Amino acid sequence: MANSIGKSLICALGALFLLSSTLASSDAPFIVAHKKATLNRLKSGAERISVSIDIYNQGFSTAYDVSLTDDSWSKDVFNTVTGNTSKSWERLDAGSVVSHSFELESREKTLFYGAPAVITYRVPTKASLQEAYTTPILPLDILADRPPEKKFEWRLLAKYGSLISVISIVVLFIYLVATPSKSGAAKGSKKKR
Repeated sequence: MANSIGKSLICALGALFLLSSTLASSDAPFIVAHKKATLNRLKSGAERISVSIDIYNQGFSTAYDVSLTDDSWSKDVFNTVTGNTSKSWERLDAGSVVSHSFELESREKTLFYGAPAVITYRVPTKASLQEAYTTPILPLDILADRPPEKKFEWRLLAKYGSLISVISIVVLFIYLVATPSKSGAAKGSKKKR
Protein backbone atom coordinates (compact mmCIF):
# COMPACT_ATOMS: atom_id res chain seq x y z
CA MET A 1 0.00 0.00 0.00
CA ALA A 2 2.79 2.41 0.90
CA ASN A 3 4.49 1.41 -2.34
CA SER A 4 1.44 2.36 -4.47
CA ILE A 5 1.06 5.70 -2.63
CA GLY A 6 4.74 6.43 -3.28
CA LYS A 7 4.37 5.61 -6.97
CA SER A 8 1.28 7.78 -7.35
CA LEU A 9 3.03 10.62 -5.47
CA ILE A 10 6.05 10.37 -7.80
CA CYS A 11 3.75 10.35 -10.87
CA ALA A 12 1.88 13.40 -9.56
CA LEU A 13 5.14 15.26 -8.91
CA GLY A 14 6.40 14.34 -12.39
CA ALA A 15 3.17 15.59 -13.99
CA LEU A 16 3.38 18.82 -11.97
CA PHE A 17 7.00 19.29 -13.09
CA LEU A 18 6.06 18.81 -16.76
CA LEU A 19 3.11 21.15 -16.44
CA SER A 20 5.17 23.88 -14.77
CA SER A 21 7.94 23.63 -17.37
CA THR A 22 5.35 23.89 -20.16
CA LEU A 23 3.77 26.96 -18.59
CA ALA A 24 7.17 28.55 -17.96
CA SER A 25 8.21 28.13 -21.60
CA SER A 26 4.92 29.59 -22.86
CA ASP A 27 5.55 32.82 -20.93
CA ALA A 28 7.29 34.35 -23.96
CA PRO A 29 6.28 36.53 -26.88
CA PHE A 30 4.79 34.69 -29.84
CA ILE A 31 4.96 36.79 -33.00
CA VAL A 32 2.52 36.20 -35.86
CA ALA A 33 2.83 38.43 -38.93
CA HIS A 34 0.68 38.82 -42.03
CA LYS A 35 1.93 40.45 -45.23
CA LYS A 36 -0.40 41.44 -48.06
CA ALA A 37 0.15 43.26 -51.34
CA THR A 38 -2.38 44.79 -53.73
CA LEU A 39 -1.85 46.02 -57.28
CA ASN A 40 -3.24 49.24 -58.71
CA ARG A 41 -2.71 50.09 -62.39
CA LEU A 42 -1.94 53.75 -63.08
CA LYS A 43 -2.80 55.60 -66.27
CA SER A 44 0.86 56.50 -66.74
CA GLY A 45 1.70 52.91 -67.69
CA ALA A 46 3.05 51.94 -64.27
CA GLU A 47 1.66 49.71 -61.56
CA ARG A 48 1.58 50.69 -57.90
CA ILE A 49 1.98 48.00 -55.25
CA SER A 50 0.57 48.71 -51.78
CA VAL A 51 2.20 46.50 -49.16
CA SER A 52 0.79 46.15 -45.65
CA ILE A 53 2.33 44.11 -42.83
CA ASP A 54 0.49 43.44 -39.55
CA ILE A 55 2.49 42.08 -36.60
CA TYR A 56 0.63 40.44 -33.71
CA ASN A 57 2.11 39.46 -30.34
CA GLN A 58 0.04 36.42 -29.36
CA GLY A 59 2.32 35.49 -26.45
CA PHE A 60 2.05 36.29 -22.76
CA SER A 61 4.99 38.71 -22.44
CA THR A 62 6.38 41.79 -24.16
CA ALA A 63 8.76 41.62 -27.11
CA TYR A 64 11.47 44.30 -27.11
CA ASP A 65 13.49 45.91 -29.93
CA VAL A 66 11.12 44.67 -32.62
CA SER A 67 12.38 45.36 -36.13
CA LEU A 68 10.82 44.54 -39.48
CA THR A 69 12.88 44.17 -42.66
CA ASP A 70 11.36 43.41 -46.06
CA ASP A 71 14.24 43.24 -48.56
CA SER A 72 12.50 41.07 -51.15
CA TRP A 73 11.68 44.07 -53.39
CA SER A 74 14.43 44.44 -55.99
CA LYS A 75 15.65 48.00 -56.56
CA ASP A 76 15.97 47.23 -60.29
CA VAL A 77 12.24 46.55 -60.64
CA PHE A 78 10.62 48.63 -57.88
CA ASN A 79 10.86 52.26 -56.84
CA THR A 80 9.73 53.27 -53.37
CA VAL A 81 6.91 55.82 -53.53
CA THR A 82 5.93 56.22 -49.87
CA GLY A 83 7.25 54.68 -46.67
CA ASN A 84 10.22 52.39 -46.05
CA THR A 85 10.67 48.65 -46.38
CA SER A 86 11.95 48.49 -42.80
CA LYS A 87 10.60 49.74 -39.48
CA SER A 88 11.47 49.40 -35.78
CA TRP A 89 9.46 49.53 -32.58
CA GLU A 90 10.80 49.77 -29.04
CA ARG A 91 8.35 47.20 -27.69
CA LEU A 92 5.35 45.11 -28.61
CA ASP A 93 3.17 44.32 -25.61
CA ALA A 94 1.39 41.00 -25.19
CA GLY A 95 -1.86 40.89 -27.16
CA SER A 96 -1.09 44.03 -29.17
CA VAL A 97 -0.83 44.69 -32.90
CA VAL A 98 1.36 47.03 -34.95
CA SER A 99 1.06 47.72 -38.66
CA HIS A 100 3.41 49.03 -41.29
CA SER A 101 2.66 49.90 -44.89
CA PHE A 102 4.53 51.27 -47.87
CA GLU A 103 3.98 51.75 -51.58
CA LEU A 104 6.16 50.75 -54.48
CA GLU A 105 5.94 51.44 -58.19
CA SER A 106 7.03 49.30 -61.11
CA ARG A 107 7.21 50.05 -64.83
CA GLU A 108 8.46 46.57 -65.74
CA LYS A 109 6.22 43.72 -66.85
CA THR A 110 7.11 40.72 -64.69
CA LEU A 111 5.80 37.94 -62.50
CA PHE A 112 7.15 38.67 -59.02
CA TYR A 113 7.48 36.09 -56.25
CA GLY A 114 7.97 37.94 -52.96
CA ALA A 115 9.73 36.41 -49.98
CA PRO A 116 8.41 36.72 -46.42
CA ALA A 117 9.60 39.72 -44.42
CA VAL A 118 11.85 39.09 -41.40
CA ILE A 119 10.96 40.27 -37.90
CA THR A 120 13.61 40.20 -35.19
CA TYR A 121 12.86 40.81 -31.53
CA ARG A 122 14.46 40.42 -28.13
CA VAL A 123 13.11 38.36 -25.26
CA PRO A 124 14.37 39.40 -21.80
CA THR A 125 15.02 35.78 -20.76
CA LYS A 126 17.18 34.93 -23.81
CA ALA A 127 20.45 36.50 -24.92
CA SER A 128 20.08 35.98 -28.66
CA LEU A 129 17.65 37.78 -30.97
CA GLN A 130 14.59 35.81 -31.98
CA GLU A 131 13.31 35.71 -35.58
CA ALA A 132 9.84 35.45 -37.03
CA TYR A 133 8.65 35.54 -40.63
CA THR A 134 5.55 36.98 -42.26
CA THR A 135 3.21 35.00 -44.43
CA PRO A 136 4.38 34.91 -48.06
CA ILE A 137 2.42 36.82 -50.68
CA LEU A 138 0.90 35.29 -53.77
CA PRO A 139 2.82 35.87 -57.02
CA LEU A 140 2.20 39.36 -58.39
CA ASP A 141 1.62 39.57 -62.14
CA ILE A 142 2.81 43.14 -62.67
CA LEU A 143 1.58 44.98 -65.77
CA ALA A 144 -0.11 41.81 -67.02
CA ASP A 145 -2.62 41.92 -69.85
CA ARG A 146 -5.94 41.57 -68.04
CA PRO A 147 -9.28 41.24 -69.77
CA PRO A 148 -11.54 44.24 -69.17
CA GLU A 149 -13.90 43.88 -66.24
CA LYS A 150 -17.59 43.69 -67.07
CA LYS A 151 -19.32 46.57 -65.39
CA PHE A 152 -23.02 47.16 -64.94
CA GLU A 153 -24.48 48.75 -68.06
CA TRP A 154 -26.25 51.91 -66.94
CA ARG A 155 -27.33 52.57 -70.52
CA LEU A 156 -29.49 49.43 -70.52
CA LEU A 157 -31.14 50.49 -67.27
CA ALA A 158 -31.89 53.93 -68.69
CA LYS A 159 -33.22 52.46 -71.95
CA TYR A 160 -35.37 49.59 -70.63
CA GLY A 161 -35.93 50.52 -66.97
CA SER A 162 -39.34 52.14 -67.48
CA LEU A 163 -40.56 49.23 -69.63
CA ILE A 164 -39.52 46.68 -66.99
CA SER A 165 -41.24 48.64 -64.22
CA VAL A 166 -44.54 48.90 -66.19
CA ILE A 167 -44.51 45.19 -67.01
CA SER A 168 -43.81 44.26 -63.38
CA ILE A 169 -46.71 46.48 -62.16
CA VAL A 170 -49.11 44.85 -64.67
CA VAL A 171 -47.99 41.34 -63.65
CA LEU A 172 -48.41 42.21 -59.97
CA PHE A 173 -51.94 43.56 -60.62
CA ILE A 174 -52.95 40.39 -62.52
CA TYR A 175 -51.54 38.24 -59.71
CA LEU A 176 -53.53 40.16 -57.07
CA VAL A 177 -56.80 39.93 -59.07
CA ALA A 178 -56.36 36.25 -59.99
CA THR A 179 -55.49 34.89 -56.54
CA PRO A 180 -58.35 34.65 -54.04
CA SER A 181 -57.94 36.46 -50.78
CA LYS A 182 -57.98 34.59 -47.48
CA SER A 183 -60.76 36.75 -46.00
CA GLY A 184 -63.02 36.03 -49.02
CA ALA A 185 -62.41 32.29 -48.62
CA ALA A 186 -63.37 32.50 -44.95
CA LYS A 187 -66.64 34.34 -45.81
CA GLY A 188 -67.49 31.75 -48.45
CA SER A 189 -67.16 28.92 -45.95
CA LYS A 190 -69.56 30.66 -43.54
CA LYS A 191 -72.26 30.98 -46.20
CA LYS A 192 -72.18 27.25 -46.93
CA ARG A 193 -73.25 26.37 -43.37
